[in-house]
Amino acid sequence: MKLEHLNVTVTAPQEIAAILCDLFDWHVRWEGTAKDNGYTVHVGDEDSYLALYKPGKPLTPMGNTYEQIAGLNHVGVVVDDIKVVERKVEAAGYTPHSHGDYEPGLRFYFDGPDGIEFEVVSYNQAA
Repeated sequence: MKLEHLNVTVTAPQEIAAILCDLFDWHVRWEGTAKDNGYTVHVGDEDSYLALYKPGKPLTPMGNTYEQIAGLNHVGVVVDDIKVVERKVEAAGYTPHSHGDYEPGLRFYFDGPDGIEFEVVSYNQAA
């Protein structure tokens, strides 16, 4: 078994999809109208994707997700070249933090669009 997708509510699905496509070399798999007069963009690769959903009504910030039941704490993305992705993250205006080099791989985090935290991991590189 494998995880196919994760669906997260965002403020601007098309704009955020464009950012994530640039950072992770993803592509838009599908986009269109969704429940509650909303709009969704599926962005990822051939095997899995992130569904970026915006309902057709006002949104409420969730606050610190690490303190909320069922809160989305971060999205982990495996990359081939972590240094290239870190440069892209910085160029996009985000600040990498919490760098780590421990089993099973090299990693860093950044707070991306809408404050969604991403963990970027490479299993085939050393610091």
